[in-house]
Order: sequence, then structure tokens, then C-alpha cells
Amino acid sequence: MALNRRDFLAAAAAAIPALSAQAADSGMFLAFNNSFTGGQPGSAYGPARVMDYADFLRLAAATGFGGADVTLGNAMKLDPAAVRALMTELKLKPGLASQIPGVFVKDDAVFRTNLKRLEDCAQFMKGIGCSVMYGVIMPSADVPKAEQRKFCVDRLQAVSAMLGPSEIRFGVKFVGLVSLRKRMPYEFIWRMDETLELAKDSGENIGVMLDSWHWYHAGATPADIVAAGKSRITSVHVSDARKQPPEEVKVDQRVLPGEGVMDLTGFFGALKKIGYEGAISPEPLGRFPPAQWNGEGAKLALAATRESMRKAGIVV
Repeated sequence: MALNRRDFLAAAAAAIPALSAQAADSGMFLAFNNSFTGGQPGSAYGPARVMDYADFLRLAAATGFGGADVTLGNAMKLDPAAVRALMTELKLKPGLASQIPGVFVKDDAVFRTNLKRLEDCAQFMKGIGCSVMYGVIMPSADVPKAEQRKFCVDRLQAVSAMLGPSEIRFGVKFVGLVSLRKRMPYEFIWRMDETLELAKDSGENIGVMLDSWHWYHAGATPADIVAAGKSRITSVHVSDARKQPPEEVKVDQRVLPGEGVMDLTGFFGALKKIGYEGAISPEPLGRFPPAQWNGEGAKLALAATRESMRKAGIVV
């Protein structure tokens, strides 16, 4: 008999001490995401909330996470040595870096400026021991697909060359929502296999930023993850989805792992099969109201994600 949502979360929360007592059997770790603090905009809750990054790290540790994502806009207000020292003190690993300067801007002069800013981000990341950043490609464009693809490859090859000396990888995040595929006149890349080929054409340090939400809505499968392999999966976001008509799905309607209809056992099983090592960042956008941005929502997400991973034979 299937558990209802309340019973599932209660069971998952009860399992945390037992799971924590076991040695982790993979190179994966759970990273605290800024969706838990209101740091990402949601239509129901208004503008994103700005939180001091040191406080963000303390909250990550207090809620039981082994890592924390790096929101560069806030983190870079601090000295990298201070950030690294605080992470060490709190026993946190750096996860995925976000809030990077725009990579896919059309204006060449703006891109050159952003590339220089991105180099500054890379130096900061190197200083705190963070090795992965990401950018999003939208699934529709104002020019035909072949032209937009060439443009993206050119931009990513420049990013790849710049990041090479820093040994930082760049993940391309594909977006699977039907509504966004139709926003612009021409449909662009939204499938995982096409994103993988784009990454391969762009550089050895360019890969796929895998978000289970978009993986599901793009119709991808565990086989797509296996086909990408360890070297091309740079980082992972995870949430679950309710059953909805594809045309009605909005980006901030995510639920916790185990609350929805995704095959997360297959998703995590594929990551285990390829030997993925790195951050798993729960990102249930829209799931928690402001009253739960104090860490309560994060604890529920931690428990639910661990339980979903356990079903795939992964202990973190």
C-alpha cells in the first residue's frame, strides 16, 4: 500500500539517524540549495530573497547537509579564504556554483565583458575549492535551430578555453517545459541527448547539468544518463513532479522526491551505474512557503532525497 505524502515524509525523517550512522558508499553528497531560503523567485512568493552567504552556510550545516551550493552573487561579497575556512569549520563541501554572468548573450562586446567576469568567478571558485558552474540554454530561439546551435557552440568553446587553466567544468542545463519550447519562433535544444552532443562539440570541460525536473519533462530516461557517462554529467538537481498535462506545467510547481510520479529510483540508479561523484542538490522550487525558509523545508527535503536515493541503493 502506497504511503501518503505525510506518512512518506515522516518515515523518511525517521530514517535520517540510521542513514547517517552508515558510511557513505558513493562519492555523492547532498548540497543545500538556495530554493530553501527564498533565494530563487517563485510566482507565489514574489522576488527572490537575498541572504548573507555565511548565514546560508551555517543554515546548511544546521539542517544536516554535507555540502552547500555556491550562489556567486552573495558568496563573492566575502573573501574566498574566509568562505573556505567557514566551510571547513562546518564540514561542508562546495556544491554547484550559480549566478554566473550571461554566457549566451548576443552582443559580442557584452559577452567579452561577461567572459572576463566569469574568469573572476572561476578564480573565486578555485579559492574555495568549487569546481563546477552551470548555465541554462532556453528551448526556443529567435533564429533557426542550426544557427542558434552554432552560436551556442562558439560561446561555449570560448568559455571552455577560458576555464581550462582553472580546471573548472561548465554544465549546460537543458529545459524541458513545453511552454518554454513555444515561447520564441523557433524550437531549440531541449532534449538530453542533444544537449550532450552540444557539450561534446564545445569542449572537454563542458558537460550536462542534470536536473531531474527537466529530465522528466523532456522525456529522458535512465539510459540517457548512462549514455552521457561520468565525464559529462557535471552536477545534479533533484525534485519530483505531479502528474499534469504538459502544457500546464510551470517551473515552480515542483515537489519533493517521492511525492510525485518520476522514476527517481531509475534516475539515481543510473547515476550510481556511471559512478557519478559530486553534489546532489534538492531543488523543489515552489514547494515551501516563506514560513519554512528557516530550515524546516530543507530538513524535509534532505530526508525525502535520502530516502529516494536509498531505494536506488545509495547511502549519503
